[in-house]
Amino acid sequence: MGIPLLDLSGALQPGAPRSPAVMAVAAQLRQACTGAGFFYVRHHGVPLDVIARQFELAQQFFDLPLASKEAISLHHSPAMRGYESLGGQTLDASARPDLKESFYCGLDYAADHPYVQRGYHSYGSNQWPEALPELATQSRTYIAAMRQLALRLMQLLALSLDLPEEYFYHTHQSPMLTLRLLRYPPHPESADALTFGAGEHTDWGAITLLAQDHHGGLEVKLPTGEWVAATPIEGALVVNLGDMIPRWTNGLYRSNPHRVRNVHSG
Repeated sequence: MGIPLLDLSGALQPGAPRSPAVMAVAAQLRQACTGAGFFYVRHHGVPLDVIARQFELAQQFFDLPLASKEAISLHHSPAMRGYESLGGQTLDASARPDLKESFYCGLDYAADHPYVQRGYHSYGSNQWPEALPELATQSRTYIAAMRQLALRLMQLLALSLDLPEEYFYHTHQSPMLTLRLLRYPPHPESADALTFGAGEHTDWGAITLLAQDHHGGLEVKLPTGEWVAATPIEGALVVNLGDMIPRWTNGLYRSNPHRVRNVHSG
């Protein structure tokens, strides 16, 4: 068992939900979700130039002086949007703090939105770096493209369960949608077995869509207990199921553990 690759050609457009092409993808999706809980998608409809520009601006953001990044620390945000410094998160409580820095943003929710007023986690407004104004515009473009893909994947997920295409529609009317930019420095040569870029964990929410650069580092724990590398595939995205999916499918579909070991050299 490995991480399957799904080709979404002919399966992106709703409207003829049970066409042979769509149902073939739904069958492949079901197999992936009952096994690895991870899969690649290609011909996914997200413009590759939008992904490339997001990586470019992410690099520019992380290259900013630390003071500029700390000025928009997520600790200044009730919605937990903003910069998180190196070692600011420990995903595996039995391991050392994660060797990564990150930036959180997402859909903007106004102060009068009911979820913001109730203080729901991750609902509110974003913080953006003054020195990089394009990041806000580009990130909104990226989020819109990924959201469209995520909605279609949720439709295909429903079809894979022999449910109506719109079955999960009510779950994402005001989604807790988060974009996270991540930078993993090279793995220290002196690192021990408790050191990771991101410790072993499962994701919250429904699905995660990941664009990787050429360095890779993501590892997935299969149901057999084997760890396998999610090696980057040019033009493809990695998709994994979050912890809501096993709850919604009575454990049929898996949210499998994963981690990052940033063993690249640059």
